[in-house]
Amino acid sequence: MAKDLFANLDLNLLRTFIILNQERNMRKASERLFVSQPAISKALQRLRDHFDDELFVKTHHGLRATEKATQLAESISPIMDELAGALNHSSKFEPAKLEGTIKIAISPFFLSGIATKLFQSLRREAPSVQIQFLNWSKTTLQDIVNDDIHIGLNYSISHAPKELIQRFLVTDDFRAYVRNEHPFNKNQVDLLEGGNFDIATLIAADWNSNISNTEKMMKLHGVEANIVFRSELPSAIIDIVKNSDVLFPGSRYLNLDANPGLRSLEILFASETVNTDINAFYHYKNRNNATTRWLHTKLLDILKE
Repeated sequence: MAKDLFANLDLNLLRTFIILNQERNMRKASERLFVSQPAISKALQRLRDHFDDELFVKTHHGLRATEKATQLAESISPIMDELAGALNHSSKFEPAKLEGTIKIAISPFFLSGIATKLFQSLRREAPSVQIQFLNWSKTTLQDIVNDDIHIGLNYSISHAPKELIQRFLVTDDFRAYVRNEHPFNKNQVDLLEGGNFDIATLIAADWNSNISNTEKMMKLHGVEANIVFRSELPSAIIDIVKNSDVLFPGSRYLNLDANPGLRSLEILFASETVNTDINAFYHYKNRNNATTRWLHTKLLDILKE
């Protein structure tokens, strides 16, 4: 008869196993579990004896999971997540009781436009937390994987790590912005005529670090974009546009329509409007986490206003 691996297993060891698999580091695992490193070592030895496998092997870069450990993690992690979600869901979540720091990474396409409303909304419900809005950077995806950032907001990212969930929130509508006195006097601009314009683009890590969405779409239609200015700072682009004949294709969430020095144009590609999906990003293991779900809802509410 096959050995019953479940009957005699201390379920606390499974939590240790999951954390070790996530961190691949004894010190970090001990910090997350609030126990000493020797306690983690003892738990790992019990796991090895129970499953008759090394599970994690020391390397210069930390711990490497064995094939057995990888298989176990893939099978056990979803079950543990469901259990945590069921237990946490059974008690009422109260944002007012939250403490510490909440970190949210936001693409520069939205950050300046939604920061005030989002801060006020979070602050009203969770007055005891410190709120940090971080500009989306080259390390943000890994920071979310490592739980250094609670949740992120950006356009769809094809190369996001498999540990992350991308959940659709809303569809963005791009506009074109020019200075009030710009010689182009129509209310619409088709960027397939983009060769007639000097264009400024906003740099956003992981989405258009090397080439902007505008350039990609124009290139697909055989039109070369005349990009004369690129910046990570919306304020720098706005200043350039206000003082030149440069055109800027930007998100409606930048809230530039009310800017007194700018004129907003509907932007088209071959008579089709331009839109892009905006997603929330968070670790798969946090999909049922009450704080993550609350932050997801807050982001959605602000974007839908």
